[in-house]
Amino acid sequence: MSMLWTRTPTPRSTIGSPPVAPSSPEAGRQPAPPATPTGRLGPAAADGEGGDRGGTDHSGTDRSGTDRGGAGTTVAAAALVGLLLLPFLPLVLASLSQGYFHPQLLPETWSLRAWRLVLAPGAGTWVALRDSLVVAAGVTLVSLVVAVPAGRVLGTRSFRGRRAVEVVLLLPVLVPGIAVAIGLHVTFLRLGLAGTLPGVVLVHLVPATPYVVLLSAGVFANADLGLEDQARTLGANRRQVAWSVTRPLVAPGLAVAALFGFLVSWGQYATTLVVGGGRVVTLPILLFASAAGGDTAVTAATALVHALPAVALLVATARILGRDVPTLGGAR
Repeated sequence: MSMLWTRTPTPRSTIGSPPVAPSSPEAGRQPAPPATPTGRLGPAAADGEGGDRGGTDHSGTDRSGTDRGGAGTTVAAAALVGLLLLPFLPLVLASLSQGYFHPQLLPETWSLRAWRLVLAPGAGTWVALRDSLVVAAGVTLVSLVVAVPAGRVLGTRSFRGRRAVEVVLLLPVLVPGIAVAIGLHVTFLRLGLAGTLPGVVLVHLVPATPYVVLLSAGVFANADLGLEDQARTLGANRRQVAWSVTRPLVAPGLAVAALFGFLVSWGQYATTLVVGGGRVVTLPILLFASAAGGDTAVTAATALVHALPAVALLVATARILGRDVPTLGGAR
């Protein structure tokens, strides 16, 4: 009796490829492709990849709605700018007129007479503009030197008497400026500071410094100063921490505080009049003198000269702070 031997053939494999497993009844069947959903994405997929209808992107966002939102934002911004510039329109019309009276909507006669008088070399406008810039810049610088350390202490530390210090800082704002100026004028006469630019700078510091200090305290209170400790742990020295860590964190807020200090000094009239004694003539002093003269066109032109530098500085600061400010690690 002969026995019949059967040998199951082994599939061949190529070099570098794993051997193929023996076939089974389930082998050879390919997995079925997933069914296409019949929901709201089905018709879009049927049209081909990347197809969209009705201005809707793959995330379901309506692009036309986004465009309408951008247009609405532009219109709102334009309306806000127009509202802010509206008070300057009567001044512009009055400065370009000759005989502009109340019932008239537009001047009957247009003239540049007021601007020629205001901008004339002997009118004193350029000297007043120079003194105003010098005084306001000096007040801003000195108030920042005082406000940065004081604001850091008030914003980051809790100590006994903190509320009392804040109340004392607010007292110069609550007391009328003319009273403060008269009280300081006697002292400045003894020190020889009356009628000088340094004396006017010092008296302007009284109403300006509280704003700068309190704003700086809010800046330091909201800043993540724990990054300073992390930088020291990584080996940074005190100068590197101040320049590379603290400065980017607090610079925008301190710029706003400095802007407030500048604007407070820029608009001071009573304190400048009392301490300056007529020897220091700034733009507010010149503006009130023009108003007392009774010439509406000259007064309007002087008011615009007084307002335009402050508005330009405000716009420039807003544009600078509106840009992306690089932070630690290059992130924006």
